Amino acid sequence: MKIREITEELEYQLLSPYATKSRETRGRDREEEKCDIRTEFQRDRDRIIHSKAFRRLSHKTQVFISPEGDHYRTRLTHTLEVAQIARTIARALRLNEDLTEAIALGHDLGHTPFGHSGEEVLNRLLKDGFRHNEQSIRVVEILEKDGKGLNLTWEVKDGICNHSTSGNPQTLEGQVVQISDKIAYINHDIDDAIRGKVLNPEDLPKDLIAILGDKHSKRIDTMVKDVINNSLGKPKVSMSKEIYEATYSLRDFLFKKVYIGSKAKKDEEKAKRIVEQLFYYFYDNIEKMPQEFIKLAEIYGRERAVADYIAGMTDKYAFLKYKEIFLPSPWFE
Repeated sequence: MKIREITEELEYQLLSPYATKSRETRGRDREEEKCDIRTEFQRDRDRIIHSKAFRRLSHKTQVFISPEGDHYRTRLTHTLEVAQIARTIARALRLNEDLTEAIALGHDLGHTPFGHSGEEVLNRLLKDGFRHNEQSIRVVEILEKDGKGLNLTWEVKDGICNHSTSGNPQTLEGQVVQISDKIAYINHDIDDAIRGKVLNPEDLPKDLIAILGDKHSKRIDTMVKDVINNSLGKPKVSMSKEIYEATYSLRDFLFKKVYIGSKAKKDEEKAKRIVEQLFYYFYDNIEKMPQEFIKLAEIYGRERAVADYIAGMTDKYAFLKYKEIFLPSPWFE
């Protein structure tokens, strides 16, 4: 019996009846020979970790654009925090930890440079709009591996596509990632805002802190335990009414005090102009893009290919291309 088969058998013995079993996957778009050692979801996790899009997350904005300091979150560290929280919940609920981790690691692969600021620009410029969760699916289906994609399982792609608030994940593992994403960014964005002196600890709403906790670790602990206690043995993953309302009220507070118009967003308009001008430039000068994106334009249209190119840029690369195209170079005799 192969190691993979032993692992698959153990899933039936150890996991919840509501967990997604590796052997029952709906499969991949292209059939592949199974691995002797890893389950299908373990293979997906590994493919995501080794992808170029995953590595680029280390140089993409979470909230603070080009922060000075080594300890602010990037899109990659956010992703790792989501994965850690999601695995803790999945293990406690006896769900499929490998599927949960794969979804968590892949959920933000399609994010633009400069965080949601870049996403807003592309959403405005594209006639069909732009949403980072849908772009993440384009990354894993089309853009990675020179147009071959990663050929992930249906369950992982469903979780990636539906991780946003409006999504409806079809597996409990996808639901775990959806709620873990909120737990992670609400708490680490508070931490970064305090570090960046956008907020003071005493600014946090006292009624919400009384419920959730007065420290970063306590709030995460409260939220995670509540999800576990409220979801154990049930066919749905959710928070209790009290913790849900407090959590989303804290999220609303962040929108008012941090995400919109704060010092953390002081360069947001500049970042938006960079994305917009790069889009128009490459749309008018498509031959200036790398060959792989020129080929994409022939298949999916110029607008879509330009969006694919820009969405894949890191903050640093977008700055570099903008400087190269729009700013004069020093001249020496």
